[in-house]
Amino acid sequence: MASLLTKPLALAGAAIDRVPVVDAANALFDRLPERAAQPLATPPPGSGLEPVMGDPSVPYIGRTLGFLRHTLEHCGELYDRFGSISWTTAFGTKMVLVLGPEAIGTVLANRDKAFSNKQGWDYLIGPFFDRGVMLMDGDEHLQHRRIMQEAFKRPRLVDYIAQANDTIARGVASWPNQEGFKLFDATKQLTLDIATEVFMGESLGPEADRLNHAFDDCVVGGQALIRHDVPGGMWHRGLRSRRLLADHFRSQIPAKRAGDGNDLFSVLCRAETADGERFTDEDVVNHMIFTMMAAHDTSTLTLSMMAYYLARHPEWQERLREEAVALGVDQIDYANVDRLPLMDLCFRETLRMNAPVGILGRRSVKDTELDGRFIPADTQLLIGIYPSQRMEPWWSDPHTFDPERFLPERAEDRSHKFAWAPFGAGAHKCIGMFFGTMEVKAILFRLLLTRRFSIPDGYEPPISYGTGPLPADGLPITLSAL
Repeated sequence: MASLLTKPLALAGAAIDRVPVVDAANALFDRLPERAAQPLATPPPGSGLEPVMGDPSVPYIGRTLGFLRHTLEHCGELYDRFGSISWTTAFGTKMVLVLGPEAIGTVLANRDKAFSNKQGWDYLIGPFFDRGVMLMDGDEHLQHRRIMQEAFKRPRLVDYIAQANDTIARGVASWPNQEGFKLFDATKQLTLDIATEVFMGESLGPEADRLNHAFDDCVVGGQALIRHDVPGGMWHRGLRSRRLLADHFRSQIPAKRAGDGNDLFSVLCRAETADGERFTDEDVVNHMIFTMMAAHDTSTLTLSMMAYYLARHPEWQERLREEAVALGVDQIDYANVDRLPLMDLCFRETLRMNAPVGILGRRSVKDTELDGRFIPADTQLLIGIYPSQRMEPWWSDPHTFDPERFLPERAEDRSHKFAWAPFGAGAHKCIGMFFGTMEVKAILFRLLLTRRFSIPDGYEPPISYGTGPLPADGLPITLSAL
């Protein structure tokens, strides 16, 4: 067994988008015999609950690489063998995988307070996004969210999208008409530019690449197999980048507090509730690191994959272009972002097929149950939004791009309250969902008005995993002028 572990362990310091290496490691694991099913824990006598069944896969490493590069296949296998609740080993510990809207809804609603956001995410990404609003629980979370909400009220959103449109126009205009243009990489740069100008009130210039790499290192750091500060490893790079980001934001706080800027950074520095609650400097640093990551990472994933599906289905691309032209404007703002119903169908279908935060972290804080199975206290959970939205029986023909499934006469998303939940739900529903929606639609709108985009017949991007499923090859497409 030691020889089987050597190659995967070497991947601890490697970027996960090195597709051939990771695929070779997965092929190695595929040759291992299937492990016998085992219970996670014995249910209490008389509870009437069943045990969670699963298998440990390879010790320590488990299904880490499978979840990162073949998420749908590995989650589908566990569902076929064990049902909606199963356990396995990944990221160095036992994990319970939660699939299906009923069980997901129980966790996200969290009515009996059995599940902790903070403890669930702390294990995965806590060192890199410590005390971001997603990594909080209870009254503290509500207090911080209430202050942050000041930065996402309607007047702020109106200003944000107006500022973003200028950056979008410049960014899309700079994209060359060429074959093999890496749309994912370009979109990531554009959304970072938008986030820095709108949320930080500045233009980064030559520093943009350094910060972009720092955010990437923090996201990828949580996927490390060796979760210790070993020089050269992913965990080490994530910690180093977290310090760089913290220093960057901390150095600007005095000027932001003293100024009158309308950017998110300035608003958070000055935000105050009716009860006089304000953020400390460290609060501001923590929230800016998390918000900046979320603001450009999730929008990048959504916009890139939406463009891919429209390139793969040119009939839909033309329908959206005709809708955009008919609006009679060269950019969309807060007032008309909802006047594009066809674009909204494609947006919702893209979020279904490629949820930008595909798997959520939680930890049980007391004994509880899911779908009739016993979940003991202190159990790490992975909430499978992405795989559940790509599975039957909850969706028909789930791997097919079919925006009309969201039309009122079909309404597949209404089959269950939690069938479609790309923004999460409950107290921790994404606070930036309205800005993210506007941003993605505004960029796509500009692209539709100025370019036609296509891909070679049969091309499908190799999917890796960051905050959600992403194209590991940078998504090469052909851009051409209209």
